[in-house]
Amino acid sequence: MTTETATFGGGCFWCTEAAMKVLDGVSAVTSGYAGGDVQNPTYRQVCSGSTGHAEVVQVEYDPEAIGYDQLLEVFFATHDPTQLNRQGPDVGTQYRSIVLYHDDEQRRQAEAYVEALDAEYDDDVVTEIEPLERFWAAEEYHQDYFEKNPSDAYCRMHAQPKVEKVREKFAELLDAEAATSD
Repeated sequence: MTTETATFGGGCFWCTEAAMKVLDGVSAVTSGYAGGDVQNPTYRQVCSGSTGHAEVVQVEYDPEAIGYDQLLEVFFATHDPTQLNRQGPDVGTQYRSIVLYHDDEQRRQAEAYVEALDAEYDDDVVTEIEPLERFWAAEEYHQDYFEKNPSDAYCRMHAQPKVEKVREKFAELLDAEAATSD
């Protein structure tokens, strides 16, 4: 199987990771940092808002099973792209809405999607579309956070509703295990 990679930031990476992991054709989702100017940043540095990084996820997927366009649709359905530098209770540039493209085709698709989406909202879509220069994997305790901490209050209030939304709105895109789990 040949995989491709997509990189998205839409608030806390725990939430975005959890929503993407239930999709059929997604083989791995890694939480991390991108878009900043500090080499190998730590969570503490990124949370300070001084590094320029966003919390993002890298999604490894099989393009024969799920398309980049479908990943964009799920990504934009699970966060508010009109909120500048925030998502829900998380505030700061590290929580900005951003698509980091890996090639010209991803850039083209992301730009077209945002242009079409902009017409659906009263407020402007503020999602940044930038080339991915470097992705830094987050510390191990951030990986699979929702899966490892399902009773965490933040996860119950913010990640769980996103996963439920994906299961309801995108049932046809779920992997078999996610479609049958509670």
